[in-house]
Amino acid sequence: MMEPSKTLGEFIIEKQEEFKYSTGELSRIINSIRLAAKVVNYKVNKAGLVDIVGAAGEVNIQGEDQQKLDVYANEVFIQTLINREIACGIASEENDDFITVSGSDNSHNNKYVILMDPLDGSSNIDVNVPVGTIFSVYRRLTPIGSPVTLEDFLQPGINQVAAGYVIYGTSTMLVYTTGHGVNGFTLNPAIGTFYLSHPNMKFREDGNIYSINEGNYIHFPQGVKDYLKYCQKEEGDRPYTSRYIGSLVSDIHRNMIKGGIYIYPTSTKSPNGKLRLLYECNPMAFITEQAGGKASDGYTRILELEPTELHERVPFFCGSKNMVEKAEEFMLYANEE
Repeated sequence: MMEPSKTLGEFIIEKQEEFKYSTGELSRIINSIRLAAKVVNYKVNKAGLVDIVGAAGEVNIQGEDQQKLDVYANEVFIQTLINREIACGIASEENDDFITVSGSDNSHNNKYVILMDPLDGSSNIDVNVPVGTIFSVYRRLTPIGSPVTLEDFLQPGINQVAAGYVIYGTSTMLVYTTGHGVNGFTLNPAIGTFYLSHPNMKFREDGNIYSINEGNYIHFPQGVKDYLKYCQKEEGDRPYTSRYIGSLVSDIHRNMIKGGIYIYPTSTKSPNGKLRLLYECNPMAFITEQAGGKASDGYTRILELEPTELHERVPFFCGSKNMVEKAEEFMLYANEE
């Protein structure tokens, strides 16, 4: 098998004309994320050799214990983006509020805001489970030259101009879209370069994998319980196979390659769902739709939801189109009974 020859940098230059309204900033954002991802990847791969695993002793805005790698990855991505002076604002799952970024001349002339989950699944790092970074890019709504406001971040997912994730696993991959399909790049650690390895990634319309934490079954809404029974019933190409890593990036990545559905529903323990709309669901939904899949909250397209707060949580159904639509049928039917 021939080694891929096109680098991420070459690919970005080649596709520059697809970046609507951009004069280079969006390309520089992707390049900055590439740089930060390599730094975080280096530290992730040293876990167990240096004092970087375990809790940091702080609790984030979500009420979750921050891991040392959460704090480290958050600082790396934020500082890389600030130092490059290419974003006018940054919001992170790990921060209470958004960050306003001004240029070295104290201007506010940049066009894009970036939202991110700097290290998804970090609680798994000490058991060597793949973790990831998720990012989302929007064009600002407020006038160029003024500081960003909350309005710039509370945009529906359909306004995204780019989104992607980095998965730190057996190999490190950067997968992203700018609204023209989904492409994956694998890091060659020997020379520190990302190469195009998964061009034009696509979800299968049908799959046979369902990914959900079945340990919470008793707490799920009836529609989800009914769909799980459907998945487990021997009929046609069923029963489906259950595969759940517990790391959003890893589960979605596998299902995009293999075909499947990922579900994190509401529950009696998490009545609004657990995943964050802006940092996790919107970027993953944009990627999924660009790869031919579907993403909803069980009833409504994720990308059409109007966010009301930075750290809003929603239920999430994402993956192969036919599987998501079948799950939605069960949700609607259960509500009608």
